[in-house]
Amino acid sequence: MKKKTAKSSFFKIGQGLLPIRISQIPTEVVAGFTLAALAIPVNIGYSKIAGTPVITELYTMLLPVLLFALAGGSRLLVVGADSATAAILAAGLIGIASTGTDEYLALAGILALMAATFMILARIIGLAFLADFLSRSVLIGFLTGVGIQVALGQISSILGLQGGGHGTLQKIWLDIQQIDQINYNALGIALAVLLVILGAKKISERIPDALIAVIGAITASWLFNFGAYMHLVGSIPSGLPHFSLPQVNWSWDLIHKLLPIAFSMFLVILAQSAATSRVYAARHNQPLDQNADLNGLALANIGAGLSGTLAVAGSPTKTQIVDSAGGRTQLTHLVAAGVVILVLLFLTEPLAYMPESVLAVIVFLTGIDLIKFRKMMDILQQQPSEFWIAIITMLMVVFVGIEQGVLLAMALSLIEHTRHGYRPKNIVLEYTKSGHWVTHPVTSKIQAVPGLMIYRFTHSIYYANASQLSREIEALIQAQNPPLRWFCIDASAISDIDYTAAETLKSLSDLLRKKKIRLIVSQMQDGFSEDKHQKILELFGENVFFNTLDDVIAAYMLTSIKNRYNPLIPDTPSKTPKTST
Repeated sequence: MKKKTAKSSFFKIGQGLLPIRISQIPTEVVAGFTLAALAIPVNIGYSKIAGTPVITELYTMLLPVLLFALAGGSRLLVVGADSATAAILAAGLIGIASTGTDEYLALAGILALMAATFMILARIIGLAFLADFLSRSVLIGFLTGVGIQVALGQISSILGLQGGGHGTLQKIWLDIQQIDQINYNALGIALAVLLVILGAKKISERIPDALIAVIGAITASWLFNFGAYMHLVGSIPSGLPHFSLPQVNWSWDLIHKLLPIAFSMFLVILAQSAATSRVYAARHNQPLDQNADLNGLALANIGAGLSGTLAVAGSPTKTQIVDSAGGRTQLTHLVAAGVVILVLLFLTEPLAYMPESVLAVIVFLTGIDLIKFRKMMDILQQQPSEFWIAIITMLMVVFVGIEQGVLLAMALSLIEHTRHGYRPKNIVLEYTKSGHWVTHPVTSKIQAVPGLMIYRFTHSIYYANASQLSREIEALIQAQNPPLRWFCIDASAISDIDYTAAETLKSLSDLLRKKKIRLIVSQMQDGFSEDKHQKILELFGENVFFNTLDDVIAAYMLTSIKNRYNPLIPDTPSKTPKTST
């Protein structure tokens, strides 16, 4: 079934929320409670990645969620804190501000507002398509790298070590140096929580395993005074966020440092959110409005920046939670936000008893979920070149940095896209006696029928591949037996021709004319502008265009009969060139 696409308009309200069926409301409410139960402990874990207080991660489930529910296009996409953007934030602000300070939090808010600004600009000038330039394979490599970095970064807390360091390698080295200082109490609690979570997952994916483990750990910590044996999360302020602009001391140097961080966040938010909403829209045959999602994400990040929290993105894991629980509209997310409000008002005091090693286990498992080695192997089997690009992206993220990994991921995606068009796999076509078309590689030089060559160029022609077009056609017209009378360019895959390509075609037209070979074109697309269409007519002439390949064969046969030449009988016996597939 073909997926529906929503009609485009600049701004819509309630697209992801309305209409709501009365019979669906109980399911939406249950899905909302399920989302809150699973997302709260995971969000608390993200605070450890981002280097922000626990309370800030709970704030991501309030105003940002409300704004996206009202302005976003997707009915299922869950917006909230994300491990990738949290890791970009932590890596980017190293050396700019101390982790957890007021300045650090203010800069986190500024980055959310800057990411929102990039989204607004992308929406205004129509750059939502940028999400498509982070290919799926590169995105898998990027997220795998983030997952490895996040998981390895939690080893010190799981072992109860002091830890330290900035890069992945430095953190691992410091962990090894401190290995004799392992806190076995913290490690024991971490392993117990790990077993509870994994055991619950074995039973059912719908069990709120992280919530059960957290409640159990908090209860045990309160009863047995874990604070005397290990580090706890500590006091968490209660109440709702205050709304204001983040206060920082502006300078051009600061803007220069923040811009690449914000742009990296913007790219990840855009690509990850678009990919997630696209998957679930297709799964449930719901409208997909990428521009409306961009509006919603921009407003959600403005809300994040004004409410004292960090940038938010579409979350694949949280969206899967809602989908599994039966949620089908943004009402689910509003219910989850209501649950978080209750937690912020009445339940922050118990959270102070949570051991840091428990938090580290939750983050560790979040990182492991991002690692997609199985999908990497699938890419290797299907497209080895894309596998190596994914590997390079992963290694860049792990050993150099997430920020650099984002930029490399986009650059490699563009290179991979360009490579496909730079060296297209073109073909020649043969018309069999039974009236069927058979494709052959260009190197076979097989004629469609004796005296007629049909050459299909499988990409738009532009400056980078025009030389290939020229080389292949020049090779095809050399030493043909029987001699060529017509040469047809099958333009069914050509949607554009730039200046360089037009000049190349002009030279080829002159060459064919000198060799007394008639140049014709079939199946030219209708998408060319009026000016470009007129230039193509001037280049080839009005009588060289045919609608279909069958029309070409019919016209060639008729011309051959008039010239007393039977195209189905070669001038001289010749062997058919061998072909490879």
